[in-house]
Amino acid sequence: MQTNFSLAQLADPHVAESEKILRKCVHCGFCTATCPTYVTLGNELDSPRGRIYLIKDMLENGRPADKEIVTHIDRCLSCLACMTTCPSGVNYMHLVDHARAHIEETYKRPLLDRLTRAMLAFVLPYPARFRAALKLAKLGKPFIGLFERLPALKPLSAMLRLAPASIPSASPMASPGIHAGQGTKRGRVAILTGCAQSVLDPAINETTIALLNRLGVEVVVPQGEACCGALVHHMGREAAALASARQNVDAWTRAIDQGGLDAIVITASGCGTAIKDYGFMLRLDPAYADKAAKVSALAKDITEYLSGLDLPEPVRKPGTVVAYHSACSMQHGQKITRQPKELLAKAGFVVREPREGHLCCGSAGTYNILQPEISAKLRDRKVKNIEATGAEIVATGNIGCITQIASAAKLPVVHTVKLLDWAYGGPRPDGVSEAELVAAE
Repeated sequence: MQTNFSLAQLADPHVAESEKILRKCVHCGFCTATCPTYVTLGNELDSPRGRIYLIKDMLENGRPADKEIVTHIDRCLSCLACMTTCPSGVNYMHLVDHARAHIEETYKRPLLDRLTRAMLAFVLPYPARFRAALKLAKLGKPFIGLFERLPALKPLSAMLRLAPASIPSASPMASPGIHAGQGTKRGRVAILTGCAQSVLDPAINETTIALLNRLGVEVVVPQGEACCGALVHHMGREAAALASARQNVDAWTRAIDQGGLDAIVITASGCGTAIKDYGFMLRLDPAYADKAAKVSALAKDITEYLSGLDLPEPVRKPGTVVAYHSACSMQHGQKITRQPKELLAKAGFVVREPREGHLCCGSAGTYNILQPEISAKLRDRKVKNIEATGAEIVATGNIGCITQIASAAKLPVVHTVKLLDWAYGGPRPDGVSEAELVAAE
């Protein structure tokens, strides 16, 4: 794609980076076939190619964002399926992140939209606040129908619908500390505690720590860790995202200095995609660039890390049919496609992949709150494809996908690591029938 930025514009490193990305696009349109919003809405401006044209025009002319571009950029899930499909290597992720930051700086949203986004940024990255908000949500549930009638309040209605009926107790395993491995020491890792996941399903990290400890891996929960920053990053709140990234880089650097780390294990793939990008996000900060790059290089999804271990034979041989849902942040963001399925198969599960596995389930961080109509269409399409597999359980590696799919599916939806832990001697995951797993002879 030909670009026409001035030398003055290219002096801005963010613009210069976006210009390099734009030049790689050859207008081929392959991305339209795998873009969930284009497939759903059929509007060229709701495809990656269309959004690239809008972003190019906005940045080249140095103009503030307007309602049209905000509408179409807001509809982007950042699922990154376009990056998997693109034959030219266009880094759409970095381009749309720049566009969102530009929107945040130059566009004044309607009041209720501003308030909703401010509330999400204030609550979701902080477990104590999020826990309190979920408790308050019970008071708002009777008003869901009323909120749904008013377009500006639909995000509030979506939030209340997604709020769980009960909230698990906070996990003591989330507190800073060291969990020693059993037997011969096989490694030392840090684990991301996380924000929303630690409230909605703290058992995911508890299970991960227990499984790793049984395998002889020491697990460190570092002092001073924060939200990964992905939630605010995708809302264009760049300062807040970078502050979270720096806080985590500091926490993990201390852990590295105090005993070394083989990996930083992440159990929410959305967080993993963000952390693996810390090196890019902080590349212009001389105090953090090298440390952030080291952290990004150490970041591994739990399935990615387990695939590098010599695992024993499972304690149980399930034979259970599992539909594996590959989160977008896993398959497109991190390019992790085979490891989760191979681990489940080695553990004795029969793995089936739903049709249209490349399409997003509609969760996408805060998307299912801010764009509830499109999100619901994608969720229903995903659930239909999952249930058509005839599976007994759904496995996935991202808390957003678990929450989204479980809101409509008849099958239990569990984190992949819970099924692996179960097969390797751990407890049965909640919501899964004991009859669905047979002990090995």
